[in-house]
Amino acid sequence: MKARINFRMKLVLTHLAVILVILAFTAFGAYWMLSKAIHDQLDAALLALAETEAAMLDASGQQPIRIHETSPGLAPPSLVRLDRLLQIVNTEGTVLARSANLGASRLPTTPALLARLAAGETVFETLRTFGEEPIRMISMPVISSEKPLTIQVAGSLDDVRNVLDSASLLFIVMALGLLVAVGTVGASLTRKVFQAIDNIVKQARHIGEANLSERLPHPGTHDDIGRLVDTLNEMLNRIEQSLEVQRRFTADASHELRSPLSRLRTELEVTLRRPRDVAEYIETVRSCLEEVDRLTLLVEALLVLARLDAGQEQYPVETVFLNILVEEVVDRMQPVADARQVWITAKPLPPLTASIARSTVSVVLTNLLDNAVKFSPPGGCVTIRIAIDGPEAVISVSDSGPGMQLDEIPQLFERFYRGAVARTNTVPGSGLGLAISQAIMRRHGGRIEAANLPDGGAVFSARMPLQKQSDY
Repeated sequence: MKARINFRMKLVLTHLAVILVILAFTAFGAYWMLSKAIHDQLDAALLALAETEAAMLDASGQQPIRIHETSPGLAPPSLVRLDRLLQIVNTEGTVLARSANLGASRLPTTPALLARLAAGETVFETLRTFGEEPIRMISMPVISSEKPLTIQVAGSLDDVRNVLDSASLLFIVMALGLLVAVGTVGASLTRKVFQAIDNIVKQARHIGEANLSERLPHPGTHDDIGRLVDTLNEMLNRIEQSLEVQRRFTADASHELRSPLSRLRTELEVTLRRPRDVAEYIETVRSCLEEVDRLTLLVEALLVLARLDAGQEQYPVETVFLNILVEEVVDRMQPVADARQVWITAKPLPPLTASIARSTVSVVLTNLLDNAVKFSPPGGCVTIRIAIDGPEAVISVSDSGPGMQLDEIPQLFERFYRGAVARTNTVPGSGLGLAISQAIMRRHGGRIEAANLPDGGAVFSARMPLQKQSDY
């Protein structure tokens, strides 16, 4: 079975491999540049010596051709010439003069070299097999007053090789030192980073539904790891809030469903305790049907909320005249208001348009009107207005009821929440109408706001984006 290499080790090895490649390219580049510089320097020295010798030959006039190995007069000997081999040949390659350190040997003059010299070319060569050491040689043609000559100057490459060998050793030592140093620092940083990640992973595995309030440990830095931890903790906050809403929703739904089911069971059990006449049975069945209707409405409301939460409620968006939509809702709610002796007044409605789903916004307005009628006393008045507030259209529904307690307003749109007035006056309802209406408005890019009127009563304002001029 092959050993598996974890991500941390892969990262360290990759880091070392990249550093090694960079160091290798850098070392090879530096070695090549140094080698070129040293060889160029040697070639320049050989060329300078050849030019000096040519100048001395030209200055000697008709004197015999010879190598000027010592400086004229009382000047000290030239150190430049001591380790150089010099030779003067004619066009046929015959040696006319040579330096003493050449002894009986001679620098090579091949036919190919003589041909290039005859063409006036200065030739640089590297001789690997001449003598004990490889040498670098320059052959420079010189046009004298009598006949052409060639000056050959050669120098040992041993010093160059020693310098390059020392540089190679230095580069290797520096590369190994840098590799060890950078690798150690990289491994330390990697271990530190992965230690923080390990702590995050351990805590993430530890967090479950029972301890969802706990959070991932923050490394204390604002780098990528810190931002990742912040993002994950924010996600945990959202998950915790969602689960809390689900728990509360499940508990409230169970409570709301338990009450009508208990009433149904009790009424049926009481009816079956003894024989009854047909009229009593009919009355019991009618009462049970009313409870079933309430249960049906409650279940339908729960299904609507579930579909809204899942994003499954898809309604066709169309251009709707809000004033016409409000008039339709008022006509539909008028019989309910008449039965409670409540007046519905629609202030002058300007012809505003919005891109909305007619059916869902109609449900919102119906819920707001129904609540306003239910909480208004007999003889009260419900007022509807349409106005423009910046880029939004505002449909406000105000009643003449008792209003709301200030601490209740932030909770009005929570599911199954019913205010103190609704519970005290036993106003029918499940506490889902405003929650559904707010969810629908959010889907349309709007919202519902609630407030108390200065003279008593409450006002609910449905805000939605106006249709842009380009949408017409």
